[in-house]
Amino acid sequence: MNLAQSLLRVARADPRRPALFEGRRLLRDYGALADRVARLASAFHAAGLKPGDRVALFMHNHPAYLEVMYGAWWAGLVVVPMNAKLHLREAQWIVDHSQAVWAFITPDVGQGLPTPGRTIDVTGSEYEAMLAQPPAPMVERAPEDLAWLFYTSGTTGKPKGVMLTHRNLMTMGLTYFVDVDHIDPRDAIFYAAPMSHGGGIYAIPHVMAGARHVVPASGGFDAAEVFEVAGAIGRLSMFAAPTIVKRLVDHAEATGADCAGIKTIVYGGAPMYAADIQRAIRVMGQRFVQIYGQGESPMVITALSRSQLADTAHPRHAQRLASVGIAQTPVEVRVADPKGYPLPIGEVGEVLVRGDTVMAGYWRDADATAAALRGGWLFTGDMGELDADGFLTLKDRSKDMIISGGSNIYPREVEEVLLLAPGVAEVSVVGAPDPEWGEVVVAFVVPRPGFELDAAQLDDVCLQHIARFKRPKQYRIVDSLPKNNYGKVLKTTLRDQLKEDKS
Repeated sequence: MNLAQSLLRVARADPRRPALFEGRRLLRDYGALADRVARLASAFHAAGLKPGDRVALFMHNHPAYLEVMYGAWWAGLVVVPMNAKLHLREAQWIVDHSQAVWAFITPDVGQGLPTPGRTIDVTGSEYEAMLAQPPAPMVERAPEDLAWLFYTSGTTGKPKGVMLTHRNLMTMGLTYFVDVDHIDPRDAIFYAAPMSHGGGIYAIPHVMAGARHVVPASGGFDAAEVFEVAGAIGRLSMFAAPTIVKRLVDHAEATGADCAGIKTIVYGGAPMYAADIQRAIRVMGQRFVQIYGQGESPMVITALSRSQLADTAHPRHAQRLASVGIAQTPVEVRVADPKGYPLPIGEVGEVLVRGDTVMAGYWRDADATAAALRGGWLFTGDMGELDADGFLTLKDRSKDMIISGGSNIYPREVEEVLLLAPGVAEVSVVGAPDPEWGEVVVAFVVPRPGFELDAAQLDDVCLQHIARFKRPKQYRIVDSLPKNNYGKVLKTTLRDQLKEDKS
């Protein structure tokens, strides 16, 4: 079970099918892409790399990303994708911890990144020399063999290496067709989100379908570019964090851009508030599918389908809109107490998942593996509740829950309410230490342009919708919220700011 087999299958059946684009420009058909991948595999073999060796990718989005990724799999190697915005020292730590023997870089990042073997610029002559090798046959891999070694963001310490096998990723790819979206060979996936994460991992189902792969000429996300390319080549799909979705919606609303060329936007990676997805659908139409997953079960825990988002006549549509959908086909989802025992419907507990997409464990970290994988279940660290229909509503990470006066308060519930207030663009709720209550609720609120907000107005909205003890004790009106490279709000930074203000 080698993931590269799906590329070979398409290349043999229809070698002239368009495969890889940079913007609107066709670079390679499937025959040429598979040939280059096989030549890279040959170069790996010629240099002495063995099946199971790790190869790091420290690159911005680039057409060579797919070539190196599939070339490594073709040769039986393991891909170690790295966030291109990491500091060089952070990237070096991952290279050392993963024991990667080679690294591939783009010239804007990775210069000076040492490895035990070679550091290769994919825009340079050394990369082209690799492609001069004769094509190599594909290396057989077992389903449980490692394919993708993904390092978590490390917000609570050093990142952990999530071990994903060929079976994990093959199952993820096939699940896309069942639970996310049908892929037609005429479709195109647009890599605006980092290819080192969910955006790139969705290459797998699109290669399976023989669809087109489009790397933006800008190398990243630009809202105007998305609409321009969509209009030119059509049937565009993409993975997007909620921050990117909001920017697309803002652009479409401000410019009246035609959305016809955009087929599907799969959103995930951070909570999407009900008010935001309602606005997105109102402005751009029924083009959205929500997925919930983690690096430890990539892109596959639950999904909220296009039809479920569109079913406004359902009596629980509002609740479903605020959920992350139902369990995807190959996994089971449970809400459990700290020992892993299932909780009754409607009770909040930790979200657990098991199935063929769940990781094999953490690389060189037996203690973390034992803590996360217990009794066949992955303990996600996310808090949520299931309803009688199987829809999962996330509350927060367990570490983000606020305990005030002995009562549990889930920040997302407060955030959803504050987003109902006129003029609120973004909000993030955290707990601040308090000698009397243990913690109190603090809301950081970003106003929309041209709006002025005051605490009394926001407090009144909260009192209309949630219990008095849940409302914020402080409202901080700010210009922006601190976020990481993927659009997730850095609540740790907000909590640190509150501590500094008290000191």
